[in-house]
Amino acid sequence: MTSEHPKKLLVVDDDQEIRELLAVYLQKNGFTVAVAAEGNAMRHLMAAEQFDLIVLDIMLPGDDGFVLCQEIRAQSSIPIIMLTAGSDETDRIIGLELGADDYVGKPFNPRELLARIKAVLRRFDETKSKVQPLDTLRFGAFTLHAANRELQYADEPPESLNGADFNLLRLFLSRPGQVLSRDDLSLHLRGRDSSPFDRSIDVQISRLRSRLRDDGKSPQMIKTVRGAGYILTTPVEPAK
Repeated sequence: MTSEHPKKLLVVDDDQEIRELLAVYLQKNGFTVAVAAEGNAMRHLMAAEQFDLIVLDIMLPGDDGFVLCQEIRAQSSIPIIMLTAGSDETDRIIGLELGADDYVGKPFNPRELLARIKAVLRRFDETKSKVQPLDTLRFGAFTLHAANRELQYADEPPESLNGADFNLLRLFLSRPGQVLSRDDLSLHLRGRDSSPFDRSIDVQISRLRSRLRDDGKSPQMIKTVRGAGYILTTPVEPAK
């Protein structure tokens, strides 16, 4: 990357060899990189510095990656890419449910991780650049305050959305009444087609429905179109 101000990454992994490999490789590709071997070291670094993205391993001493991901999401929408056991779909699903933006299975090729990092950062930056101060949308009893990534139900206090949930909701709000296939959603959110056995999009849909108080067994807002994808059935209008 050739940005005047390099993006700053935090790699959290207890494997020293992986930490050193990624630090060298990512720095050679234009990033500033800090590393941590476990959760407390990660917390100290995050308290002292601002990062643009976190690469977070699941298997860590002390608090594991799931606990740390949930903790980060409670206070920040910073993009998170989780490193998961390559064959364990459950880990990937849990990570996405907790708000991770993407995942890479171990063992991995550093070039693949680099591509995922660039894709997630690009989508994150594009989302921020497209959001205008008055970009506030109303649908049903909900209001999306896009400028600060907050979702509000009726007169209740707004809640913050992580990057993955925000991007998915914005996509649906930009195309109300249009069927979006799983491949459409995966391509937009992750820059690649979904595989036949990848349930990550379904997990994100389920999580978004929960945020929208949409009954998963009989959803009324984001409906499943069998064999085709998903559709937002609620009208969308600019908030006055």
